[in-house]
Amino acid sequence: MKPTGPAAPSRLHTTPSWLLTQTAAHAGRLVAAVLDTHQARGYHYRLLAALDETGPTSQADLGRHSGIDRSDIVATLNDLAGRHLVRRDPDPDDRRRNVVSITPTGRRELNHLQQALDTAQDTLLAPLDPAERQELVRLLDALLTHHSGPKG
Repeated sequence: MKPTGPAAPSRLHTTPSWLLTQTAAHAGRLVAAVLDTHQARGYHYRLLAALDETGPTSQADLGRHSGIDRSDIVATLNDLAGRHLVRRDPDPDDRRRNVVSITPTGRRELNHLQQALDTAQDTLLAPLDPAERQELVRLLDALLTHHSGPKG
């Protein structure tokens, strides 16, 4: 059977790292395109999803929970606050820090972004049946968990 897909030497079509890289690039383009229709980026979705999951939290905890570097948190929160998707309020216990909350408008936008991302996932995974999709997610999660674990 001759491999299909992007032009490349056939041995690459049996190399998991190459297949993952090519698929990730395609997935990234799909996700960026659907988020762009909402004037959003991946960081916007991640912060809104993290706030929806955790509830009001400090910027530092939000960065830890979302996996976004604190240097990028402030700019992304500025974008979201400018669109009234999040609110920053002084922490009543420590006025030097802010507590960030998702607004009702932010929750509605998160739902729209989730629908857009679900569409992108369906497009990406179109050739797979539901059981294959679940298995792919399980395998990718196992790889990511293994390689994200403690080093040493």
